[in-house]
Amino acid sequence: MRDAAMRVKSGMLGGAGLVALLWAAQVRPSARLDALFATAAHLTGLLTGYGVLVLLFLMARVPAVEHGVGADRLARWHARGGRHVLLLCLAHALFALCGYAVHEGVDVVSAVRDLFGYPAVAAAFAGTALLAAVGVSSARAVRRRVSHETWRGVHLLVYLAASLAFGHQLAGPDLALTGWFWALAHAGVAVLLVWYRAVVPVRQALRHALRVAEVRVEGPGVVSVVVYGQHLAELRAEPGQFLRWRFLQRRLWHTALPFSLSAPVQGHALRITVKALGGHSRRIRRLRPGTRVIATGPFGALTAARRTRPKVLLIAGGVGITPMRALFETLPGGPGEITLLYRAGSAEHLVLRPELEAIAAERQAGLHYLLGSSDAAYDPLAPQALLALVPDLPEHDVYLCGRRGWPRRRRARC
Repeated sequence: MRDAAMRVKSGMLGGAGLVALLWAAQVRPSARLDALFATAAHLTGLLTGYGVLVLLFLMARVPAVEHGVGADRLARWHARGGRHVLLLCLAHALFALCGYAVHEGVDVVSAVRDLFGYPAVAAAFAGTALLAAVGVSSARAVRRRVSHETWRGVHLLVYLAASLAFGHQLAGPDLALTGWFWALAHAGVAVLLVWYRAVVPVRQALRHALRVAEVRVEGPGVVSVVVYGQHLAELRAEPGQFLRWRFLQRRLWHTALPFSLSAPVQGHALRITVKALGGHSRRIRRLRPGTRVIATGPFGALTAARRTRPKVLLIAGGVGITPMRALFETLPGGPGEITLLYRAGSAEHLVLRPELEAIAAERQAGLHYLLGSSDAAYDPLAPQALLALVPDLPEHDVYLCGRRGWPRRRRARC
């Protein structure tokens, strides 16, 4: 995974370097203040446009990228890159405004009024405003206060922002060298987005004909959804992976959310286990048998292919047990080579407990429940506590899954 991530990151940085080279090839050296502002505006504008394309590419759900890098890492890159792109966009606007004001000998207010007279500039300003709205909705303080559905809806504005800015980019200076590159890059990303976010999901929906077969309660606020379909082997879904599920029922159809498989694919059946953490996941408890389902994927790199050692330690927190349960059943290993640590607040919050204990007994695998409040002074995932449970910990590969931010708080790494 690390090699794939480095290759993708190197490719993105290489693209930024190519953009800078194209800009440098067109620079006309000048010491005039308006020319300096215009040159800086040109570079920041090109980098902003390229950055938007990178953000869209990261979320295009290209299987080779998702499997090689990992969806979580791509999401982190997307979030971090979004902040940089927004700063570049604001810098471009400021440089362009100052350059125009100096060149025309007018004040900033007059420069703003004049620039809005150009349709391409007005469209670019609208695109910038949309990008700013997306950035604000993603700020940590705001993100905690809005539903996932609202946040996702605002995020879709990135497509409109990119479209509005495209015309402005083509109206930029000296496009003899950059015009072909810009058009080709936009066309390539657009094809990937349409193919993997529209065509592939529809094709899979028609091919697999997924429907909800059963919804059963697993614990407080937790349900398992069993989905039946056809030709499921063609999905090549591995234990530890997730799909993005869209349930075609009222108040659910408009959003696709990622849920991991909580059991290996069995014949015509897929199973996910969902905890009610938001409005969308709470509504899943009321799914009716027969509801049509669109599932896109599989995605994720938390699979047996990442294994490098004979012994494996699985660490799950809360509903993060879902992919771990599938791995606990299927990872190759003899007696004592597979160990699962399951962190939960109390015994009643243990999900799929009978299944876990049956798997542990059948495989002679280690199974430990780490119960207690997360605010307690004793941390069962502290290094000393882990070594007490797994004395030969350095000889294990470690797979970890929990709620967002949980690994960082526990000072653990995936």
